[in-house]
Amino acid sequence: MRIWVDADACPAVIKEILYRAAARTGIPLTLVANRMLRVPLSPWIRALQVPGGFDVADQHIAMEARAGDLVITADIPLAAQVIARGATVIDPRGELLTGANIMVRLTMRNFMDGLRSSGVETGGPAAFSKADRQAFANQLDTILAKQCSSHPG
Repeated sequence: MRIWVDADACPAVIKEILYRAAARTGIPLTLVANRMLRVPLSPWIRALQVPGGFDVADQHIAMEARAGDLVITADIPLAAQVIARGATVIDPRGELLTGANIMVRLTMRNFMDGLRSSGVETGGPAAFSKADRQAFANQLDTILAKQCSSHPG
Protein backbone atom coordinates (compact mmCIF):
# COMPACT_ATOMS: atom_id res chain seq x y z
CA MET A 1 0.00 0.00 0.00
CA ARG A 2 1.04 3.55 -0.80
CA ILE A 3 -0.74 6.75 0.11
CA TRP A 4 -1.04 9.35 -2.67
CA VAL A 5 -2.10 12.92 -1.91
CA ASP A 6 -3.49 15.40 -4.42
CA ALA A 7 -1.60 18.05 -2.48
CA ASP A 8 -2.28 21.32 -4.32
CA ALA A 9 -5.62 21.87 -2.58
CA CYS A 10 -5.19 19.59 0.44
CA PRO A 11 -5.51 21.49 3.74
CA ALA A 12 -2.29 21.74 5.78
CA VAL A 13 -3.95 20.14 8.80
CA ILE A 14 -4.77 17.05 6.71
CA LYS A 15 -1.16 16.83 5.50
CA GLU A 16 -0.02 16.93 9.15
CA ILE A 17 -2.33 14.02 10.00
CA LEU A 18 -0.92 12.09 7.03
CA TYR A 19 2.71 12.80 8.04
CA ARG A 20 2.04 11.36 11.50
CA ALA A 21 0.26 8.33 10.03
CA ALA A 22 3.15 7.58 7.64
CA ALA A 23 5.68 7.85 10.45
CA ARG A 24 3.56 5.63 12.72
CA THR A 25 2.79 2.92 10.16
CA GLY A 26 5.75 3.02 7.79
CA ILE A 27 3.38 3.26 4.83
CA PRO A 28 4.94 5.33 2.01
CA LEU A 29 3.27 8.73 1.55
CA THR A 30 3.69 10.74 -1.66
CA LEU A 31 2.35 14.27 -1.99
CA VAL A 32 1.95 15.35 -5.62
CA ALA A 33 1.68 19.06 -6.42
CA ASN A 34 2.41 21.66 -9.09
CA ARG A 35 4.54 23.62 -6.64
CA MET A 36 7.40 22.67 -4.36
CA LEU A 37 6.22 21.38 -0.99
CA ARG A 38 8.04 21.22 2.31
CA VAL A 39 7.63 17.87 3.98
CA PRO A 40 9.21 16.40 7.10
CA LEU A 41 12.44 14.48 6.63
CA SER A 42 11.36 10.85 6.72
CA PRO A 43 12.09 7.70 4.75
CA TRP A 44 8.29 7.31 4.42
CA ILE A 45 7.37 10.78 3.11
CA ARG A 46 8.20 12.39 -0.22
CA ALA A 47 6.96 15.39 -2.16
CA LEU A 48 6.79 15.17 -5.93
CA GLN A 49 6.58 18.38 -7.93
CA VAL A 50 4.99 17.93 -11.36
CA PRO A 51 4.98 20.54 -14.14
CA GLY A 52 2.34 23.25 -13.99
CA GLY A 53 -0.77 22.78 -16.04
CA PHE A 54 -4.36 21.72 -15.81
CA ASP A 55 -4.76 18.42 -13.89
CA VAL A 56 -1.08 17.42 -14.22
CA ALA A 57 -0.89 16.30 -10.57
CA ASP A 58 -4.17 14.40 -10.97
CA GLN A 59 -2.91 12.67 -14.11
CA HIS A 60 0.27 11.59 -12.32
CA ILE A 61 -1.67 10.10 -9.42
CA ALA A 62 -4.11 8.40 -11.81
CA MET A 63 -1.20 6.74 -13.63
CA GLU A 64 0.65 5.68 -10.47
CA ALA A 65 -2.08 4.59 -8.05
CA ARG A 66 -2.67 0.86 -7.92
CA ALA A 67 -5.21 -1.50 -6.38
CA GLY A 68 -4.79 -1.40 -2.62
CA ASP A 69 -3.38 2.14 -2.56
CA LEU A 70 -5.06 5.00 -0.71
CA VAL A 71 -5.64 8.31 -2.51
CA ILE A 72 -6.50 11.55 -0.73
CA THR A 73 -8.31 13.95 -3.05
CA ALA A 74 -11.33 16.20 -3.35
CA ASP A 75 -11.17 15.89 -7.15
CA ILE A 76 -14.14 13.74 -8.16
CA PRO A 77 -12.93 12.78 -11.68
CA LEU A 78 -9.57 11.68 -10.20
CA ALA A 79 -11.38 9.73 -7.49
CA ALA A 80 -13.47 7.95 -10.12
CA GLN A 81 -10.35 6.99 -12.09
CA VAL A 82 -8.44 5.51 -9.18
CA ILE A 83 -11.49 3.76 -7.70
CA ALA A 84 -11.87 2.03 -11.09
CA ARG A 85 -8.28 0.80 -10.65
CA GLY A 86 -9.01 -0.61 -7.19
CA ALA A 87 -7.64 2.18 -5.01
CA THR A 88 -9.41 3.48 -1.91
CA VAL A 89 -10.26 7.20 -1.81
CA ILE A 90 -10.90 9.58 1.08
CA ASP A 91 -11.67 13.22 0.49
CA PRO A 92 -10.06 15.74 2.88
CA ARG A 93 -13.35 16.06 4.78
CA GLY A 94 -13.26 12.36 5.62
CA GLU A 95 -15.80 11.02 3.15
CA LEU A 96 -14.96 7.56 1.84
CA LEU A 97 -15.57 7.56 -1.91
CA THR A 98 -16.41 4.16 -3.34
CA GLY A 99 -17.69 2.49 -6.47
CA ALA A 100 -21.14 2.70 -4.86
CA ASN A 101 -21.18 6.50 -4.42
CA ILE A 102 -18.71 7.94 -6.92
CA MET A 103 -21.06 8.05 -9.90
CA VAL A 104 -23.60 10.09 -7.92
CA ARG A 105 -20.83 12.49 -6.89
CA LEU A 106 -19.55 12.70 -10.47
CA THR A 107 -23.05 13.40 -11.81
CA MET A 108 -23.61 16.13 -9.20
CA ARG A 109 -20.21 17.68 -9.94
CA ASN A 110 -20.98 17.78 -13.67
CA PHE A 111 -24.44 19.25 -12.99
CA MET A 112 -22.95 22.00 -10.81
CA ASP A 113 -20.27 22.71 -13.44
CA GLY A 114 -23.06 23.11 -16.00
CA LEU A 115 -24.89 25.57 -13.75
CA ARG A 116 -21.72 27.61 -13.14
CA SER A 117 -20.86 27.70 -16.85
CA SER A 118 -24.35 29.01 -17.62
CA GLY A 119 -23.83 31.87 -15.16
CA VAL A 120 -25.62 30.55 -12.07
CA GLU A 121 -23.82 31.47 -8.83
CA THR A 122 -23.57 28.21 -6.87
CA GLY A 123 -21.26 29.29 -4.06
CA GLY A 124 -18.27 27.30 -2.91
CA PRO A 125 -17.75 24.55 -0.38
CA ALA A 126 -18.25 25.23 3.31
CA ALA A 127 -15.21 26.32 5.30
CA PHE A 128 -13.02 23.44 6.50
CA SER A 129 -13.92 22.69 10.12
CA LYS A 130 -12.64 20.80 13.17
CA ALA A 131 -15.41 18.26 12.50
CA ASP A 132 -14.02 17.73 8.97
CA ARG A 133 -10.54 17.22 10.38
CA GLN A 134 -11.83 14.70 12.92
CA ALA A 135 -13.89 12.86 10.30
CA PHE A 136 -10.79 12.57 8.12
CA ALA A 137 -8.61 11.32 10.98
CA ASN A 138 -11.25 8.74 11.95
CA GLN A 139 -11.68 7.49 8.39
CA LEU A 140 -7.90 7.28 7.89
CA ASP A 141 -7.46 5.37 11.15
CA THR A 142 -10.18 2.89 10.11
CA ILE A 143 -8.55 2.24 6.73
CA LEU A 144 -5.03 1.96 8.16
CA ALA A 145 -6.20 -0.38 10.93
CA LYS A 146 -7.75 -2.69 8.32
CA GLN A 147 -4.55 -2.55 6.25
CA CYS A 148 -2.32 -3.29 9.23
CA SER A 149 -4.51 -6.15 10.46
CA SER A 150 -4.60 -7.78 7.00
CA HIS A 151 -0.82 -7.40 6.52
CA PRO A 152 0.80 -7.75 9.96
CA GLY A 153 4.48 -7.03 10.50
